[in-house]
Amino acid sequence: MKKLLAATALAAATLSVSPMLAAPAAAQSKAGIAVADVRVAAAKSNAFTVAMQQIETTYKAQIDARDNRAQTLQAELNLLVAKYNEEARKPTPNQAAVQAAGKAVQDKRTAANTEVGQMSQQVDLAVSYVEDQISVRMNEAIRAAMKRFKVDLLINPDAVLARETNVDITDAVVADLNAILPNVTIVPPAGYQPGQLVQTKNQEMVNAARAAAGQPAVAPAVIPPATRPQTR
Repeated sequence: MKKLLAATALAAATLSVSPMLAAPAAAQSKAGIAVADVRVAAAKSNAFTVAMQQIETTYKAQIDARDNRAQTLQAELNLLVAKYNEEARKPTPNQAAVQAAGKAVQDKRTAANTEVGQMSQQVDLAVSYVEDQISVRMNEAIRAAMKRFKVDLLINPDAVLARETNVDITDAVVADLNAILPNVTIVPPAGYQPGQLVQTKNQEMVNAARAAAGQPAVAPAVIPPATRPQTR
């Protein structure tokens, strides 16, 4: 479970959110500025937490097989690293032998990363699908939290030099996200590609704006097969 949670923490760090369209000036609040960490809000949401537990259970066989194989490969890699260190630390190292040992380490590491990544593809895709479903509803939660706290400018905490704790509405975003999206599905539909839901949502927003301007809609772009990270 810890390994899966560590993986999803990295995944949540790349969470994408559809750009929010500006509200009419007359409708905007003048009450103040706040900060919110969208990545933290997503990771703390009920939908994400429950989905990770479901993934841990549903894909337990794949996760265990991946982790066991990763441990075996790491042990094999450690032996090659030890061999490289042995060659490199000799009083008069044989450069050819050192280079060969170094290449063996690099080749083994690359092959191990590829193998473990392939074994993790189904789990990774499930995690991506969870993130994607949360991403397309995040703006609704953000807007709801901003409205409740009468905020008209929301800033990422990373861009703030100093602030008071009472300007952070991350937990408010979590609460609204929980209300808007109580749960998500962990099994992606056939042909799903990471980011597909967000891209579709963005295209719908663009077409809505074009329709309002009397312009024709634009067909959605075809999403190429994504290449997932080989390791977490």
